[in-house]
Amino acid sequence: MRLESSSRHAVAPKVYDAAMGSTLDPVARERAQTEAHELVRAWNGRSIGLGGLLGRLGSVDQVGVEERAASLAKRSIKRASKLWALDLIVRMIDLTTLEGKDTPGKVHALCQKARRPDPADPSVPSVAAMCVYPALVAVARAALAGSGVRVASVATGFPSGQTFLELKLAETELAIEAGADEVDMVIDRGAFLCGDYVTVFDEIVAVKAACRTTLLKVILETGELGTYDNVRRASLLAMAAGADFIKTSTGKVSPAATLPVTLVMLEAIRDFERRTGRAVGMKPAGGIRTSREAIAYLVVLYETLGPGWMTPDRFRFGASSLLNDVLMQIRKERDGRYSGGDYFSLD
Repeated sequence: MRLESSSRHAVAPKVYDAAMGSTLDPVARERAQTEAHELVRAWNGRSIGLGGLLGRLGSVDQVGVEERAASLAKRSIKRASKLWALDLIVRMIDLTTLEGKDTPGKVHALCQKARRPDPADPSVPSVAAMCVYPALVAVARAALAGSGVRVASVATGFPSGQTFLELKLAETELAIEAGADEVDMVIDRGAFLCGDYVTVFDEIVAVKAACRTTLLKVILETGELGTYDNVRRASLLAMAAGADFIKTSTGKVSPAATLPVTLVMLEAIRDFERRTGRAVGMKPAGGIRTSREAIAYLVVLYETLGPGWMTPDRFRFGASSLLNDVLMQIRKERDGRYSGGDYFSLD
């Protein structure tokens, strides 16, 4: 574990070699490294090494986190507030298809749903983004032209992240060239669990440089991290390295998003913003299937970070089946009756 290393000058050798040998723009690379260096220094106030970021975190109160998450999940909201919340959930969804059997036709159809989730009700807003594999970004870009719905692409060897950094950077750049507005990368969990935080940090910085102005979401894959302490540590590492959003999961590992894990990440975001002045977004992904569950996440979000984060610019849901349940709930709240599950298109 090399916590004493500087985030700017003591780059992990294999990361440095890959970044220097890639097509990364030197100015973008230097900018990303400088910004990460300043964030680490802002967090600690003195040291510029990762030791100042991760060395004195303390332990997460597991019982306290789980009890608070369970308590907040029980809160009820009034009918008028529920309609507002359901509308907001739709606007926060990254409608997602990440399967080996994805086809251009399937992506095109889902993009139409992303634009107009309920064709019979034009008051239902579009979703935030459509999330696909890099090879299907161009299809999504064309299908969503003029809609305001963003195109998100997974990258960096999703879902495992077990590939060469040169390929991670190339995949990121190719996804952006194809039209991605946002990139969802995965961290190297193997390196993280070995305590090689410098490699994890510097890989994120390198991908951030490849993104330039493209929004970067960093997937922690919390189901593989093992403890709440590791979730908090990975959250701070990703934010200091330049993540615009931190994200729970790929949706390929169980457990995926949970309320307690999301609460730990939201508290890390709160603390990071207080110490550095930089606001970072949050994206729970995987396993959130019902409106009731999604509303519980909004309650936890509001109580932890306040109204400033109640926007798609700072909070997203990564989901595939959630949208249909929200649409059914909207119809029920407006008409007083449920529509059948087959009323809306299957995702």
